[in-house]
Amino acid sequence: MKIALHGKSTSKEALSCVSDLVEVLKKREVALTISRDFKSRLVNSAIDTSGMEVFDHGDDLSALDFILSMGGDGTMLDTITYTGAYETPIIGINLGRLGFLATTPKDQIEEAVEMLYEDAYSIESRSLIHVDSNIGLFEPFNFGLNEFTIVKKETSSMILVHTYVDGDYLNAYWADGLIVSTPTGSTGYSLSCGGPLVDPKLKNFIITPVSPHNLNVRPIIVSDKSTITFEVEGRSRQFMASLDSRSNSIDDKVELSVKRESFEAKLVQFKKMTYFDTLRHKLNWGVDARN
Repeated sequence: MKIALHGKSTSKEALSCVSDLVEVLKKREVALTISRDFKSRLVNSAIDTSGMEVFDHGDDLSALDFILSMGGDGTMLDTITYTGAYETPIIGINLGRLGFLATTPKDQIEEAVEMLYEDAYSIESRSLIHVDSNIGLFEPFNFGLNEFTIVKKETSSMILVHTYVDGDYLNAYWADGLIVSTPTGSTGYSLSCGGPLVDPKLKNFIITPVSPHNLNVRPIIVSDKSTITFEVEGRSRQFMASLDSRSNSIDDKVELSVKRESFEAKLVQFKKMTYFDTLRHKLNWGVDARN
């Protein structure tokens, strides 16, 4: 079995978990490879990465069986920029807090590896969002798992986002911004702005305004077979565009559109934890907060 490692955190707790994982995998005689970025972060640690192959963004990962994302959901989003069209199955080891994507607890690392060898897992396909622009925004990694967002800059007034679905005019959103999320991203920024939770098996985009001026404006769900385009204006000609955890400052001359990416993200789910289990656990559904 050939497994890759990627992560960001070098806290004492995170390093302890990475050390445990490496030890477990070496006992299994797994062929290990590691992202160059993660290896550089581990230089001053006691973790020996000297015998591991190194990979970078854009490298061919087709020979890998799995890639282990060591961190939280942000690390998972970054890991997907490595796997890309190779669709390498990703296992999220949660070293963070909430973890809707990185669902494997850090104290179950050895059990997770055991389940890999026992084929006690499934692989879920998650749709990605693809961004096109006239300036090559976010290229060559202009795809994301959670959402694409247009928002005002910190000190500016509201922006006006004219939005079209397959060329048909949808609305002019006077707001602090606009989010277009995938079903996977429905538990992210969109949720905090009043967007609905959407089963990731569905094939939709969720369009959610951020602090809209008109309170009658509500989130809307459209097919992800659609292409959504935007025209942005406001008192300030500068605004922010973000794709998952990446962001850029751009002006109102930029032409923007989003559609579904041609490939998907493959997430490993162990059989003891379903998506709905994760929702109940992470959102404390059914918990009486008075007790």
